[in-house]
Amino acid sequence: MNVRVVGCGAMGAGMVKNLLKSNYVVSTYDPDTTKLREMEQLGATPVPTANSELKDIDIVLLSLPSSSLVRETIIGENGVLHHLREGTYILDMSTTDVELTRQLAQHAKEKGVFFLDCPVSNGPAGAESGTLTIMVGGEEEAFDQMLPLFEAIGKEIRYIGPSGSGQVVKLCNNMMVAGITTLLSETFLTGAKNGVDPKKIAEVMSIGSAQTKVLSVFGPNLLEDTHDDVKFFLNHMAKDIDLYMEMTKRSDTPSRLRSIIHQLYKTAKRQGMGQLDTSAVGLVLEQMGNYKMKKE
Repeated sequence: MNVRVVGCGAMGAGMVKNLLKSNYVVSTYDPDTTKLREMEQLGATPVPTANSELKDIDIVLLSLPSSSLVRETIIGENGVLHHLREGTYILDMSTTDVELTRQLAQHAKEKGVFFLDCPVSNGPAGAESGTLTIMVGGEEEAFDQMLPLFEAIGKEIRYIGPSGSGQVVKLCNNMMVAGITTLLSETFLTGAKNGVDPKKIAEVMSIGSAQTKVLSVFGPNLLEDTHDDVKFFLNHMAKDIDLYMEMTKRSDTPSRLRSIIHQLYKTAKRQGMGQLDTSAVGLVLEQMGNYKMKKE
C-alpha cells in the first residue's frame, strides 16, 4: 500500500523506517528539508507538499506537534482531504484536541474517507524500535483494515471505541505521567532535604507498591539531573496537559490536581525548559525548595 507520512520528526521518522521494513511504499513530507533527506536515505520518496500527488495514495499518516497543524493539513485551504479519493484512510497519530478529532472524522466521512485517531505512547525509542503503544478511535471496520500497518510500527495496539476515543485515552495517560513525574520530584526532594539519598528512595519504590513505569523511564533523569537526556519533550507534555484541561472543562469534570501540575509545567516552560525532558519539572520544585536532589 502507498502511505504518505506527514511529519518526520522524532516519532514520524521511526514510523517511516518500520513501514519501509514492512514493504510499504512510503512518501514523506516535512517542512524541514534535512528530515526529508534523512527519510530519502531510508528509502522513502520526498514530496514538496503534504497534498502532492495523492491520487495513488491509500493512507495518509500524520505525526504532527499541534492540533492547529493537524487541522490545516487535513481540511485547510490545501488540505489533503480535498484531494483524496473515496475509500482512502487518514491516520492521525498526533496527540490532538478531542473535539477537533471528532469534527475531522465527520468531514472525512462526508468525503467517503476513513479517519482514525491513533495517538501513540512509548516515545521516540518506541517509534524507532517499532514497539509503540497505539490507542485507536474510529470505525472498528477501518481499524481492522489498518491493523497490519499498526503492527508494523507498534507492539501494543488497542481499539478503544468511536472517533476521539484514542485521544481521550492518550490525554488521560499523559496527564497521569505528568502527575507521577511531579510527585516523584517532590518526594525525592523531600527525602533529600531530610537526609536520605533519593536513589535509596527510588530503589525501595521500585520493589514496593510505588513502582511505576514512570519511575523507570523518568526516574533516572530526576536522580542524575540529566534532563537533557530527552525521553519526552517538556514542551510536548505541557501541550498535552493543556489539551487535557480543555477536555475536563468541556465535560465539566472535577480536576483539582491538574491545575497544580499545569502551573508547574507552565513555569518550567516559561523558564526555557521546553526542549528538556519532561522530568525537568523537577527543576522548578528544586528552585522552590532551594535545594538540589543530587549533590555535587
